[in-house]
Amino acid sequence: MNAYLIAALYKFVSLPDFKDLREPLLDVCERNDVKGTLLLAHEGINGTIAGPEAGIRAVLDYLRADPRMATLDHKESWAPQQPFYRMKVKLKREIVTMGVSNIDPETMAGEYVDSAGWNKLLDDPDVVVVDCRNDYEVAVGTFKSAINPETDSFSEFPQWVQQQSQRGGVLAGKRKVAMFCTGGIRCEKSTAYLKSQGFDEVYHLQGGILKYLEEVPAEQSLWEGECFVFDERVSVKHGLEVGSYELCRACRMPVSAEDKQSPQYEQGISCPHCFDSLTDEKRERLLERQRQIELARKRREQHIGIRVEIKKEQARARVEAARQRALERQRQKQERQQKGA
Repeated sequence: MNAYLIAALYKFVSLPDFKDLREPLLDVCERNDVKGTLLLAHEGINGTIAGPEAGIRAVLDYLRADPRMATLDHKESWAPQQPFYRMKVKLKREIVTMGVSNIDPETMAGEYVDSAGWNKLLDDPDVVVVDCRNDYEVAVGTFKSAINPETDSFSEFPQWVQQQSQRGGVLAGKRKVAMFCTGGIRCEKSTAYLKSQGFDEVYHLQGGILKYLEEVPAEQSLWEGECFVFDERVSVKHGLEVGSYELCRACRMPVSAEDKQSPQYEQGISCPHCFDSLTDEKRERLLERQRQIELARKRREQHIGIRVEIKKEQARARVEAARQRALERQRQKQERQQKGA
């Protein structure tokens, strides 16, 4: 039984008083047994929350009662278990971090294309299709023929655009560019950025991959694989059904069934993404944590330490895994250059 309603939401809108909104919003969420993460910034709101249906509706009604967020859009899906451990409302400089000033997604974003029109756009040979997500997300699934910028964070995207706009790059001389991301928010900024760089015909998938998987039947879909999501579901499939991936509890990277067959995978300890960064000291701590998790499971208790005991170690492991991928890409690039010479 799917007892928990999940709402993914965002809106670019000027909120100069965003700091004052935090505590009242957190209170409303907690009073309605809603958990998840919401980000507030001068430029708007972004996040995903989950809870009983009545609780989610109450939070959404509260947000839309603010005239500035009356048109707030959200996407819904269901889960049999609560996918979050706690409720957090964070104050940020940006609701999605690109690190570029002087772009306004509220007024500069590209042209929306709904799910029904997306396939036609992808079939246009004159359109360059770009996946705006990070490398580990793309590895879980993407659209046919989409270009993977191979970024480890969204803040790397402007540099990729600059490089690929040069002679020989995939964006050089191109008039039509179509972009997509998980829920649409990164595309709001990425298309606004491209327009600021002189690209005239820029499109993005309205509602993101999640809306596409919700609305487009599998037999008509151009999507390949699953879609990574930032909660305990890990990935979703067509119809927004929970996917097959799990999380590595050491580095928070998605783990496939194939990954779990690797000798580098050990539940709760390591996976192929973080194995090389695992020290003996860290391994001992992870082993002890996993032992505590198993004990808690036998007692039918929730072990909160899954999220909080070694949060810094998880972050370091993820950074190290990203560094290793960057080094490998650089090595492959050098090999290609040597072969070309």
